[in-house]
Amino acid sequence: MKKLFYLLILLLFKLSSQAQTTVQRKDLLTVMFQARKVNKVDAKEIVMQPGQQAPLHKHPCPVIGYIAEGNLIYQVKGEAEQHLKKGDAFYEPAGAVVMRFDNASKEQALKFIAFYLNKGEKVLTELLTEEEK
Repeated sequence: MKKLFYLLILLLFKLSSQAQTTVQRKDLLTVMFQARKVNKVDAKEIVMQPGQQAPLHKHPCPVIGYIAEGNLIYQVKGEAEQHLKKGDAFYEPAGAVVMRFDNASKEQALKFIAFYLNKGEKVLTELLTEEEK
C-alpha cells in the first residue's frame, strides 16, 4: 500500500510538472503574400486616442499587426470592413489602400503593435488624398 501511495505521489508530481511546462499556441493570422526579400522588420507600438481615425493611407511593405488593447475598425480597399478586438491580428498588403483604421471606442485608447516587413523602404506610411482612393 505504501508503494502504491508513493507511486501516486510521483505520478501527480510528474503530471504537475508537465502541466507547468506545456507551451500553448493560438493561431492568430495566416496570410500569403508575394515573395519578398525582407532585410529588416520594424516593430512599432502605436497608440490611438479614443475615437481617433487614421487618414487614408498605404504602406510600401506588408504590415502585420496585433491589437494589444482596445477595438479597431479596419478596412482595406476591396475588402469587407472588420471589427477587431484585443488579441486579434491584421494584415495590410504592400501598396493596398487602407480605407479605415479607426479606434472604435470613444472612451478607450487603442494600442497595437505593427510589424513592417521592410526591404529598405525609408518611409513606411504614405498618406493619400480622397482622389487617390
